[in-house]
Amino acid sequence: MLLVTGASGALGSLVAERLAGRADVALGTRAGLPGTRRLDFDAPGTLPEAFAGVDTLLLISAGYGEDDTVVARHGAAISAAERAGVRHVVYTSLSGDGDHLTYALAHRWTERRLRRSPTLDWTFLRNGLYAEFLSWIAAPDADDRITGPLGEGRLAAVAREDLADIAVSVATDPAAHRSRVYELVGERALGGGDLARALGSTYAPGTLADARAAIAASGAEPFQVPMLASTYSAIAHGFLDGSGIESDLRALLGGREPRDALDVFVKAVREG
Repeated sequence: MLLVTGASGALGSLVAERLAGRADVALGTRAGLPGTRRLDFDAPGTLPEAFAGVDTLLLISAGYGEDDTVVARHGAAISAAERAGVRHVVYTSLSGDGDHLTYALAHRWTERRLRRSPTLDWTFLRNGLYAEFLSWIAAPDADDRITGPLGEGRLAAVAREDLADIAVSVATDPAAHRSRVYELVGERALGGGDLARALGSTYAPGTLADARAAIAASGAEPFQVPMLASTYSAIAHGFLDGSGIESDLRALLGGREPRDALDVFVKAVREG
């Protein structure tokens, strides 16, 4: 039995669509939606029943939060998996060039916890930042200007649907991917100018200070301010352009062409 966590989330829902109708797959959601198992990492008492009979766990990262919150969630899930006799955990982690991001620590802690497990086999899917995410941090303003402080940097963004395809492929044949760490970033790094041209907009990057102030004023949670500021900074200073790692994206897509991240970005902006 394969159990998918976070099956109602952005990535998890795409995975669930691809696995629909399979008798050997269970889906986990915090609310315990119809047809799913209730699985709430903030309520560890829900985990033993959710993990019953599970051989493979697709552990989709349990959301952004303060480090101690995310670490506690992942730690509870891994400990429950060990007690339930789960054999293999496939974990959706963060790309290897993302260590300058403030939210990298919880991912690396989770990888270390899995490596140290005495009973679990593991596979890490180190996902790059989504092309869809760019539509949030680099959308044009009311004057049709992209002002996000991306500088001259670029992001090797990846389509969320490609990551869902890979997660399904790996999680349904985990033994072939035992103890593997896969880097999954886009093949074409996008800069602010590329995004603006694709939309017919203007690229006029602001400063990190301006962005930080705007994020804080938007009603964002306190932890989200440094999270987003660090993302802008890492892109602007050339740490997320994919040049420092070798991507396994195309290989795990069976050699097919990855979806065009720029097209995904444009569609996400226009659909609002």
